[in-house]
Amino acid sequence: MAVPVSQMWTVASYILRQKLAGRKRYPLVLMLEPLFRCNLACAGCGKIQYPAHILKTDLSPEDCFKAVDECGAPMVSIPGGEPLMHPQIDKIVEGLVARKKYIYLCTNALLLKEKLNLFKPSKYLSFSVHVDGQKEHHDFSVCREGGYELALDGIRAAVDAGFRVTTNTTLFDGADPNSVRNFFDEMMGVGVESMMVSPGYSYDKAPDQKHFMGRARTRRLFRTMLSNRKKTWRFNQSPLFLEYLMGKRHYKCTPWGMPTYNIFGWQKPCYLLQDGYAESYKELMETTEWASYGTESGNPQCANCMVHCGYEPTSVDDTFGSLRGFADTVKATFSLYPDKDALADLDHEVRPVHSYNPLVQIEVPSPQAEESRV
Repeated sequence: MAVPVSQMWTVASYILRQKLAGRKRYPLVLMLEPLFRCNLACAGCGKIQYPAHILKTDLSPEDCFKAVDECGAPMVSIPGGEPLMHPQIDKIVEGLVARKKYIYLCTNALLLKEKLNLFKPSKYLSFSVHVDGQKEHHDFSVCREGGYELALDGIRAAVDAGFRVTTNTTLFDGADPNSVRNFFDEMMGVGVESMMVSPGYSYDKAPDQKHFMGRARTRRLFRTMLSNRKKTWRFNQSPLFLEYLMGKRHYKCTPWGMPTYNIFGWQKPCYLLQDGYAESYKELMETTEWASYGTESGNPQCANCMVHCGYEPTSVDDTFGSLRGFADTVKATFSLYPDKDALADLDHEVRPVHSYNPLVQIEVPSPQAEESRV
């Protein structure tokens, strides 16, 4: 099963309580960024381009707990930066598990084998390993040769130790749908619980601005890739969100669905954009001009965004908003989406970005050196 029954029930009952209380805006997942520094420098990342004094700054466990309690979301995603470089990441996870929050600790897995002894397997903890496709594509995306094998070593070690392990994959222009489908097979073969996949977002600060996809390209790629799918594939995502990516549904963005808290405070309006900060979650919700965001707003920063942090909360709300939405979700969960046109598109040659661009090896300090910078 893609998600444990206990987690599904916790999330479903939480959403139903929000519905019964008449709350139109509620958080689904807290994006908790305890640091920005990382041991990779990916060309498509817009999170680590900060001066040294910012990269040396961490949230304390107490800061994290306060944000989690204030927000109240049933799930917490811990991105970064690289969370395993935080000197107290074990204490943060321990405190969130004690609060019975379902945690997705995002990691590039370079330090995962080394750090596994800091954690205990729990239904509340999943290592969400960043893998952007098969070996050549992943190494190109993270700007590090050998990154794929290191990630797989970390995944295998965590699976063997009894931890929940999922993957998260960001796709850019030039992604080969056949390669991605083969990648799905590889991840299932390694033993991950489930997979998450999403198009990349064109961060203003990302070094590579050439390979982000527009909405039409995104729909075509995901339709080709996710139609005629295999029964063995398991996705840690709303089935309706995947249909949205395939062009089968139209959704508006729910920017408040995955609020972000980091060293600057509560980020406005979402995980992807930085239009100021609030001192409290209440202030974030009450002072953000929500109508200024999403594709319907006309905001150019939102024009091509189809990323999960804005649209997956919409799809989850759709599931529990009506009997029709729930029925559509059940149907989508078991559908393999047969599609002759999408099958024919798999025969079209795609030149992956790494086939005509050299891998840019970006040197970063050793993990040991980075971890000492607190």
